[in-house]
Amino acid sequence: MIPAEFEYYRPKDMAGVLSLLEEHGDDARVMAGGHSLIPMMKLRMADVPHLIDLQDVGGLSNIEINSDSIHIGALVTQSDIVEHAGLADVAPILREAALQIADPQVRYMGTIGGNVANGDPGNDMPGLMQCLDAVFTVAGADGERQIPARDFYEAAYMTAREDDEVLTSVTIAHPQGGYAYEKQKRKIGDYATAAAAVQITKEGGTCVSASIAMTNLSDTPVYSEAAGAALVGTSLNDAALSAAIAAMWGDIDPTEDNRGPIAFKNHVAGVILRRALERAWSRA
Repeated sequence: MIPAEFEYYRPKDMAGVLSLLEEHGDDARVMAGGHSLIPMMKLRMADVPHLIDLQDVGGLSNIEINSDSIHIGALVTQSDIVEHAGLADVAPILREAALQIADPQVRYMGTIGGNVANGDPGNDMPGLMQCLDAVFTVAGADGERQIPARDFYEAAYMTAREDDEVLTSVTIAHPQGGYAYEKQKRKIGDYATAAAAVQITKEGGTCVSASIAMTNLSDTPVYSEAAGAALVGTSLNDAALSAAIAAMWGDIDPTEDNRGPIAFKNHVAGVILRRALERAWSRA
């Protein structure tokens, strides 16, 4: 389909972006790469009379690796994440997840900012950001504020970002221990039927911390604190894995759609989480 008629803007700085948002209010939307928003506009699922493109705004395309944290600008593409050698060294789970997003054409255009800001429960990066306890920086007329990824998602396509704010960057502490991002999907380029992001640390063969988040199994990404807690103090034996999976099932709320009935999605979620936990444990 063809999108409804809209006005297109390409401001040169953030001040110009915020001015347009203030002028047009709820009728304006900001676009980073466009691979989340444009398809919704084509399907008439999003009515955007005023489209503001961020591509010419400087300072949003940088990846900065500091001594204890990683700063990723909103316009950094999935391809940038895949190809950045330093990022792969300090946070390899980012590359592992980015490689499973859609296909190379989408990864060259789709941005981390668009992926996390849109609030689409099927996107891969929101769950991963919750697993990594990332913090999102948003800019508005009153300045910047930081929102933890675990507090950002409120419902499908609804987030803690106000309409007159723009997500500008993502900050992550250097991940520690073993990691895995596992995803089951019907075909290349599709959303996940279920996906799991896992970070695990261990000492002397015992799990001391575990962070688990699930994708496309509710109307928001699901950070399962209970699933991680079920693993602490264990050696990730079969009983511990089963307890973590059961705890995760208690946190997700899948619905039936063209990816399968609820029972099937719960089954896939359990299989995917077990694979992710076993692989993360082997890397810890």
